Amino acid sequence: MGTVTKRKPGNAVHLVHASFATEEAVYGVLLVAGMIIVAGGYHSDSSWRVFTTVVGTVFVFWAAHVYAGTVAHHGLEEDRVTGLREAFQMSLRRSLGLLTSALIPSLILLFGATRVVDDSNAIWAALWVSVAVLFVLGFIGFTRRGASWPWRILGALGTAAFGFAMIALKAIVH
Repeated sequence: MGTVTKRKPGNAVHLVHASFATEEAVYGVLLVAGMIIVAGGYHSDSSWRVFTTVVGTVFVFWAAHVYAGTVAHHGLEEDRVTGLREAFQMSLRRSLGLLTSALIPSLILLFGATRVVDDSNAIWAALWVSVAVLFVLGFIGFTRRGASWPWRILGALGTAAFGFAMIALKAIVH
């Protein structure tokens, strides 16, 4: 393994690593992919309904995650008292990946909803983009830990495998 470099808080790379390249982001992409599969089958592949279902569900999960994180970190933690405001800000920052990871697949669904592309293509494209986002998240995660190039690629493929599993599920469901 290589060396791990420290990032200064406030710069763009730190922001990507702190808010986007998190386990919450991976969960967010998988949530979106799962909702695309469920809503796409339930709503007869209407991109508009899939889009609204996905965005609504992601928002509710994100809000619940922020709330749960605030409650969990408020009070005595690691031998110091964490105030409500600090706990909320910490939870908000940590949960941002859940929202940001859903943006790209949701934007593709919006293209279908607004008839820029047809419904079926938008839904499948959103699923494949989810695989790509998972790949990038895995790559960033292994890079952050100083992994060599082969391990970065393997880690990215391992993370993307969850997206491939969703694609397989979509194919089986339909």
